[in-house]
Amino acid sequence: MNNVYDRAHELARALQSSEEALAVENAMKEIDSEPETKSMLNDFRTRQVELQQKMMTGAMPDPQEMEKMEQVYQVISMNPNIAKLFEAERRLAGIIQDVNKIVTDSLSHLYQE
Repeated sequence: MNNVYDRAHELARALQSSEEALAVENAMKEIDSEPETKSMLNDFRTRQVELQQKMMTGAMPDPQEMEKMEQVYQVISMNPNIAKLFEAERRLAGIIQDVNKIVTDSLSHLYQE
């Protein structure tokens, strides 16, 4: 059983050193060096978390709130460093999603009749 955990830690290290994770890290470093950009991103992330928390409690945000978030996203995405971060995060999320699918699919035979 321990071997599974060893492999999981190995996978975690591989993800941490992947090109996709390094791209996120580098994009964050660029943003951190620009206080105004960092502030814009932090404000957006705070609003995003608030909306997600609201949705997790079963309350749906009103359409104006969702439209406002979309507008804020469009505006901050015009910043090249934020756009680079969002693209890097999208690519990393894709890798994580693919890994999750591989693991899940490897066990699907357990539930087939």
